[in-house]
Amino acid sequence: MKNLNDRKEYRKALDLFYEYEHKNKEMISDVVINQALKSFTNIKDFQGGLHIFKKYSSRIENNNYIIASLIHLYMQSGDINRAEQIYNRSKTKTMGIYGAMMKGLIKNNMFNETIDLFFKISNPDETIFVLFFHACARLGTKEALILVKKVLLNLPNNYNENKYILTTAFDAFVKCDDLLSAEQIFPKIKRNAISYGNLMNAFNKNEQPEKTLDLYEKMKIDRIEADIICWILLINASSNIGMGALINTYGLNGMGAEALKLFYEMPPELILEETYVCALNACSHSGFVDHARTIFSNIINKTEKIYASMVDCLSRAFLFEEAQILINKYESDHLPSSTMLMALLSGARNKNDENLSEKVFNRIEEHFSKHGNRLISASILLSNVYASTGDIEKSSKIKNKLYHLGLKKKIGLSFTEINGEIFKFRAHDRSHPRSKEIYAENENISKELIEHGHQYDSSWITRPLEEGETIASILSGHSERLAIAWNFVANPNTKKIQITKNLRICGDCHQVTKLIAAIRQCEIIVRDANRIHHFYANGRCSCNDYF
Repeated sequence: MKNLNDRKEYRKALDLFYEYEHKNKEMISDVVINQALKSFTNIKDFQGGLHIFKKYSSRIENNNYIIASLIHLYMQSGDINRAEQIYNRSKTKTMGIYGAMMKGLIKNNMFNETIDLFFKISNPDETIFVLFFHACARLGTKEALILVKKVLLNLPNNYNENKYILTTAFDAFVKCDDLLSAEQIFPKIKRNAISYGNLMNAFNKNEQPEKTLDLYEKMKIDRIEADIICWILLINASSNIGMGALINTYGLNGMGAEALKLFYEMPPELILEETYVCALNACSHSGFVDHARTIFSNIINKTEKIYASMVDCLSRAFLFEEAQILINKYESDHLPSSTMLMALLSGARNKNDENLSEKVFNRIEEHFSKHGNRLISASILLSNVYASTGDIEKSSKIKNKLYHLGLKKKIGLSFTEINGEIFKFRAHDRSHPRSKEIYAENENISKELIEHGHQYDSSWITRPLEEGETIASILSGHSERLAIAWNFVANPNTKKIQITKNLRICGDCHQVTKLIAAIRQCEIIVRDANRIHHFYANGRCSCNDYF
């Protein structure tokens, strides 16, 4: 059972428990009961857990492991009084019992009570210190900061280098706005993209963008790959420092005219390769093809990045013949570029041009068969073209091929920040503890959309419908739709929603989000893999549907 619980196969663990209980009811050990309680808690079957407790209550009161599991179960179910009763009845308070109580208090937003309990514990272990700093971080007050410093100063010698304790102390410093202390402790902690992102976010909020960019250099030294949150923070920091970055930011936000105005104002001697790329990308995202042609023709030293940006601009405008001429010109002196071919394929997918998509995909497969990520992306684009044109058989064939090759499609994720906490959703996600409310709100939004004339676009569905599914149920389950619904559940009168996606927004979600913004009179900002969409309360998007 422990192995199954460790692998998060909780229902299998319970199946094994019931089988064993049926055969050996009188021989059930405390260890088995404890594992059963953990299984029930993790699947949120609190009644099942309480049934086990009542059934074997005479054997439980002296087992500290089971007491800790019971406290955890009651706290997870929100029954704080019962958890406290179990805690108070326990004769010997172990670290496991203290930890279960502190976790439960934090779970129920009782941070001051968590801190009070901490100071009653003699010789806390690693877990207790971690929970204490976590509670202080959630409070984020000056008083909490004072306690963090006090406890950290008196940390036992054997914990002075403990990365888990120091990492939560670092998080507390950041949340309490003590950046100096956070910087000092940062080299000692267990660093990852999240910890880097937390410090970057704090630097940006405190108008220290240069430190955010310095952190990115340290990330490279640590060989940590920046996630999508880090990239957004880096872009925000860059926009405060350089004109090139500002041009790029204007472009990503659909402000092509502003980007070009700034570009033409720049002294020629300050214009670098990246500046040209930013300007061409701004044209690409706003449909300014003529401006892009002019800029491109005036560039003396055209690099691969510059060619690729121009090809992208032409492909977005469905000027495929001109884009292919440009690719051929580049390839007359260079090896094929996967970036250019992917830009052309992406444009062909947007146009649902099956013939061109097949030709470009074949070229990518020919020249870049060993580039796994490129081949996966190209395969998915071609598969989506087939699905959109109704050829489900060809679409499924490609997906099956990827599966048998062991290549996995990137899972679409949407991130949104509410009240200082970042939430993550995937399509048809039900992992959030308030999923019932989220799906109820999503259903309300869907009804409003239909009342306002929206018709779901089945061309954005790239797989066969399964039994019980509808076009509406699939599309309304996209990750950004759930993120939007959660924002309205958490803050019903919100006037601004911000979402970050790791993939490109689909056409139906783009149309839906425009309509939601108008119906609810709420600005919605979506940063997808390609650009930033500002959906305004008048029902317009900053990209002018050019995405």
